[in-house]
Amino acid sequence: MRFGRIYAWPIFAAIQLAVLTGLWCAVPPTMAQSSANHSSGQSRPGRERGLPDRFPEKPSIPPSFSIPVEPLGFSPPGPIYLGQRNSLVSLDFLDENRLLFSFRVPGLMHRESGESAGSDERQIRAVVLALPAGTVSAEALWTVHDRVRYLWMLKDGHFLFRDQDGLSQGDASLTLKPLLHFPGPLLWLQMDPDQQYLVTTSREPIETQAKPGDVASPPTAKADMTVDGEKRGSVPEFVVRIVRRASGQVMLVSRSRVPDVHLAINSEGYIESLRGSAEQWQLNLNFFNGGRTMLGRVNSACSPRFDFISKREFLATVCDRSGGQQLTAMATDSRHMWDNWSGPQSIWPLVVMGPDGSRLARETLVINHPVNAFNPIDAEDIKGQLVRVFDADNGKIALETPASPPLDAGGNIAISPSGRRVAVINEGAIEVFDLPAPTPAATPAEASPSH
Repeated sequence: MRFGRIYAWPIFAAIQLAVLTGLWCAVPPTMAQSSANHSSGQSRPGRERGLPDRFPEKPSIPPSFSIPVEPLGFSPPGPIYLGQRNSLVSLDFLDENRLLFSFRVPGLMHRESGESAGSDERQIRAVVLALPAGTVSAEALWTVHDRVRYLWMLKDGHFLFRDQDGLSQGDASLTLKPLLHFPGPLLWLQMDPDQQYLVTTSREPIETQAKPGDVASPPTAKADMTVDGEKRGSVPEFVVRIVRRASGQVMLVSRSRVPDVHLAINSEGYIESLRGSAEQWQLNLNFFNGGRTMLGRVNSACSPRFDFISKREFLATVCDRSGGQQLTAMATDSRHMWDNWSGPQSIWPLVVMGPDGSRLARETLVINHPVNAFNPIDAEDIKGQLVRVFDADNGKIALETPASPPLDAGGNIAISPSGRRVAVINEGAIEVFDLPAPTPAATPAEASPSH
């Protein structure tokens, strides 16, 4: 992997990302980090639970109150949308007593011509709901030009709104203000648990010309230039950046061959998985300012996925050869916290993290038979969508409930800033559950040590 410069910014560290290909260019980070070369012990066996692939008829606890959604203008999408992974809804807590509910307004979709051919224009209705009455305190109508996720909630009552090549910031009044502009369409973004950094993916072919005010781009190749031995025409068209949210400063930038790059980061670095013997994977935390530390190992028949729950705890999703999946919660000090396993009849998992890291939710579609090359699925095979809310410290289930209609791209569950409230769209209403306080996170001194 070759490194270069962006606008004469010097290279700070040679950071190699296993999930990315191409050219990383580093901007000098100002993040403080202690020595990254300390050793990591092996993880101890965690608390393991088996989660049956059953579909509950009703929530494990009754909702505290419900808000009907039909009077708000929401109508459930038909089963034709299942399998398309379209983002049709976003349900988010602005604070403990206000919900932001946005959803696709049914109607004709306008197909654009020219360079944007193939994109779909949609109308999104957004309402702010005061709890528990469900009265509307603000409303807006937005336009988006594709079918993927468009909204990410921030911890301070603001949210990020993505459309085309722009990223805006909104508040409880639903007013949108431009935040960042990209040289090409912004396809996806992720954030670290502290929401200091954004990981963005945008489509920018090599001939894309940046405009004044755009975020920084990889170096522009000349006509006769090769990148890592590849001719200009074969240079990957997707650009991945790590950006400081507050300032828009680009910390790292690279080109990738795939648009759906998933990179688990906290405010210090990112998780890298290296395959060892058989199905064992070694996990490292690579620090933004150089160096790394070993986090532990997991066994998985597929490439594992990682998500930070909080700055010091992360979730590994691994799978076995039968198609079952296991959630493994680990800490950055190498503690193995807990495991939960589910069978092969729970598919298309999505994970939602609570803002304070005390709880997380996992939703899956539950089907009536395992899926393989000889047994595909259709709408009749889907029992429904199952939501489970876990205490992050010990993996105990705080809530289990169906979600209806099933939405395979998610957006139908939200966790409040305190982790004490959960909202789920189910059977024509937003059901709001008041939960007991999450189990306090154990300190490293209180937890069982690694060995």
